[in-house]
Amino acid sequence: MTIAVLGSTGMLGQPVTNELIQAGYSVRLIVRDVSRARQLFPQADIVSGDLRDLASLTRALQGIDFVYLNLSIRQTEKQTDFHTEQAGLANLIQAAQIAGVRRIGYLSSLVMRYQGMNGFSWWVFAVKQEAVRLIKASGISYSIFYPSCFMESLNGTQRLGPFVLLVGRSPVKPWYVAAHDYGKQVAQAFRIATEGQNQEYSIQGPEAVTQHEAASRFIAAYRKERISLVTAPSFLMGLGRPFSPQADYGWHITEALNKYPEIFEAEETWTELGKPEITLERFAAAL
Repeated sequence: MTIAVLGSTGMLGQPVTNELIQAGYSVRLIVRDVSRARQLFPQADIVSGDLRDLASLTRALQGIDFVYLNLSIRQTEKQTDFHTEQAGLANLIQAAQIAGVRRIGYLSSLVMRYQGMNGFSWWVFAVKQEAVRLIKASGISYSIFYPSCFMESLNGTQRLGPFVLLVGRSPVKPWYVAAHDYGKQVAQAFRIATEGQNQEYSIQGPEAVTQHEAASRFIAAYRKERISLVTAPSFLMGLGRPFSPQADYGWHITEALNKYPEIFEAEETWTELGKPEITLERFAAAL
């Protein structure tokens, strides 16, 4: 089986790509920046392709069985911009249909389900929901993964130099999962998928903890340098919303993460794909 990956060089794409390679799949990376991808994956099959360019995608997908999409909306994007999970995904689906791709794997989100709760409405979640609809309407078999919070965010999007920044406080307990564990589950999902079968999996880690508990445990186990936890009131980020797309993104995603009533729903996932094993302490100590 040959799997193409789009989004292989990102924070979550790298560990998932490594797990697919280690699982023994023949993996092709479709990227815009070939030289950067070559540095990260020197032995991989790497080809140039752009989600804005249907012809380049069609060429890159020749001979591919499955394609895995690790796409995202950048914090600086505006609603009127080109979105990889909207226009880019539409191009990808068309190219996959032309090339004869048999399955689309897609990284979605659990927290996007907050859309419509408590009057919450955000164009980013609307794009993500439309992405799921497009994939399901494509006529191509699909594997869609809906993850909880990734541990990587504690050392990525929530990390500001020597600080881990959280906005507001919440009693909600997400099931933090490490991207390497998730990558193993993706590899297993592809391994057990049968022709014409559609898969949807909730992805949750080994335990549920509040964001502050997760950050505190991560900081205590982190060994590279001393870092601290900073909690900012949500109204401060709200003040910047009219002036900064990044502040607007931060306010919305924080509002959703702080209020989405996540419950455990990964029992079937664990049964079929394996239970995640990486704890917050193991994740932090391995960095």
